[in-house]
Amino acid sequence: MGHNTQPFLTDISEIRRRAREHLEEGAVTKDYEGDVKVAIQLLNDALATELVCVLRYSSHYISAQGIQSEAVKAEFAEHAREEQQHAMQLAERINQLGGTANFNPEGLLSRSASQFVEGKNLVDMIREDLVAERIAVQTYQEMIRYFANHDPTTRRLLEEILAKEEEHANDMHDLLVAHQGQPMLNS
Repeated sequence: MGHNTQPFLTDISEIRRRAREHLEEGAVTKDYEGDVKVAIQLLNDALATELVCVLRYSSHYISAQGIQSEAVKAEFAEHAREEQQHAMQLAERINQLGGTANFNPEGLLSRSASQFVEGKNLVDMIREDLVAERIAVQTYQEMIRYFANHDPTTRRLLEEILAKEEEHANDMHDLLVAHQGQPMLNS
């Protein structure tokens, strides 16, 4: 059985002393095992991705036309709201880590993992949203692996967002099948 070289801190006065050190670092204590700069960069890229998703879903909500579109429009609107919530959660975490959340629209697309594609019709829009969700799912899975046990708070936040993105991908897949007959990502 391997023993941890660091003793567990039960000495409350030592815990209190350490907590008072480096107050300017906010939530980031000496025990933070991650690379804060890398964490902030990754989270800002995820923030950009979420913001692009908010814009794409909002655009699709406004553009969706036709008798078939009402249920799809409602789905687009719900997803836009949820992606906005993810953006705010990521921004809060960046702030907790002592970084600055980058909401600047300048360079937003270059920071985002997903693209902004409007789509020519309802099926196109659904397909583009499914592609974007699949990109988000893969990106969050990679980030979760990166944070592992080095930053459990960020990892748990990303796991929560990932679960919602998987749900979004499933919703878009179901809509694609309903409106197209079968899923065809490559067409």
